[in-house]
Amino acid sequence: MAETTVEDVLAELAALEDPRARAVNERHGDDHGVNLTKLRAVAKRLKTQQDLALELWGTGDTAARLLALLICRPKAFERDELDAMVRAARTPKVHDWFVNYVVKKSPHTEDLRLAWLADPDSVVASAGWALTADRVVKKPEGLDLAGLLDVIEAQMKAAPERLQWAMNTCLAQIGIEHPEHRVRALDIGERLGVLKDYPTPPNCTSPYAPAWIAEMARRRDDR
Repeated sequence: MAETTVEDVLAELAALEDPRARAVNERHGDDHGVNLTKLRAVAKRLKTQQDLALELWGTGDTAARLLALLICRPKAFERDELDAMVRAARTPKVHDWFVNYVVKKSPHTEDLRLAWLADPDSVVASAGWALTADRVVKKPEGLDLAGLLDVIEAQMKAAPERLQWAMNTCLAQIGIEHPEHRVRALDIGERLGVLKDYPTPPNCTSPYAPAWIAEMARRRDDR
């Protein structure tokens, strides 16, 4: 069977381009028009191919990069490769998939989390906060939760959008997962008012931290 080339894949992605999907995606800052269900179907067919993933990433094309993140081998990346990739991952969906599908499965996760938290680039820092929120839930041992709340209290209100969103997620997860910090997390959320007016569809939980914390705590109490 002939080897799949990057040109073959780019042609397939181009054929899947849908102007309506692109219009929706562009409203969220993503410059591609490929339906993600169809993209995942392509990835499922290709299976894991690290070399092809690297070539696709190197094109800079958003749809190609999303596909690359689905077919790559996360543990194959060196720390510095991941650091370079997060700085290149500027569109929201690529950034989100990169953090969740690649960095979280890497042996370098904790090292990068600490480095990125303090990075002056707000998009890179948002990756550090996303990893921190994940650790708040899954492995909080050793985290200074009170210290994280101090930083959130001081910096979240004025933070750029993507960094603010990641810090807000961390705030909410601290309040949800750690009852001893819940009163303070609620207080910070209420005073800062971040995402208070965020449009939330019916039957969905608001990202506004006090509402999010209260809803998740209620669900746990009902169990």
